[in-house]
Amino acid sequence: MSVHKKEIKRITTHVLQAMKARGEKIAMLTGYDYSMARILDAAGIDIILVGDSASNVMAGHETTLPITLDQMIYHASSVIRAVKRALVVVDLPFGHYQGNSKVALESTIRIMKEAGAHAVKLEGGSEIAESVKRILSAGVPVMGHLGLIPQSIYKFGTYTVRAKEEEEAKKLIEDALLLEELGCFAIVLEKIPAELTKEVSSRLTIPTIGIGGGQHADGQVLVTHDMLGITKDFKPRFLRRYLELFETIQNAIGDYITDVKAGDFPNEDEQY
Repeated sequence: MSVHKKEIKRITTHVLQAMKARGEKIAMLTGYDYSMARILDAAGIDIILVGDSASNVMAGHETTLPITLDQMIYHASSVIRAVKRALVVVDLPFGHYQGNSKVALESTIRIMKEAGAHAVKLEGGSEIAESVKRILSAGVPVMGHLGLIPQSIYKFGTYTVRAKEEEEAKKLIEDALLLEELGCFAIVLEKIPAELTKEVSSRLTIPTIGIGGGQHADGQVLVTHDMLGITKDFKPRFLRRYLELFETIQNAIGDYITDVKAGDFPNEDEQY
């Protein structure tokens, strides 16, 4: 009797739309390398975001601004090689879509061809409409990102909650509706009031993914290194740490150092 392997159903933009329609929440985490992406995919994550947050957690920069397109392609291609099921979305880095839709498309094509990514993510609303349109016209799925947009940190001057005032909230709703109308398949809502997330999510037919946006988004995203406790000092209210791996790994390394210094590693069973 032949044994059929269970078919792995790939997550697509169409699947995400169906998940929103039936009220199933979408789980998204960041991934930057092959080993971690393999674990994320095997665990059943819906979306892996190759975030420009790699600038912070992988390279140690203070902001997301320094990371280059080549570096994003390197991280994305590492993730893609590990993934069998999840949708892989890649951030377009700062300077590769703001104000120049031709550059935006060229950068996107490089990400899709060289990394094999499934979609790209851009920060902003009406200001980047031309870039979104041009990328979509090439048949590449686009995820939007509104609210706190980290690539504009020097404009805002702070990582505080966005859209608390009526005028900014009104613009955010208008931008969300515009991004949906242009053809985006989902929108990340970062660090905005929960009630605003609720309103935007109810008015859109495409899924919303929250980070610090409360429980009413259609899905949630966190930086994997934050939720696993690999990063130590970042402690915003929206972050739930599922492990404290900084201490766990540090202790394991300490034990290894002790064993090596004492001549206990390797033992007789661990040599040829």
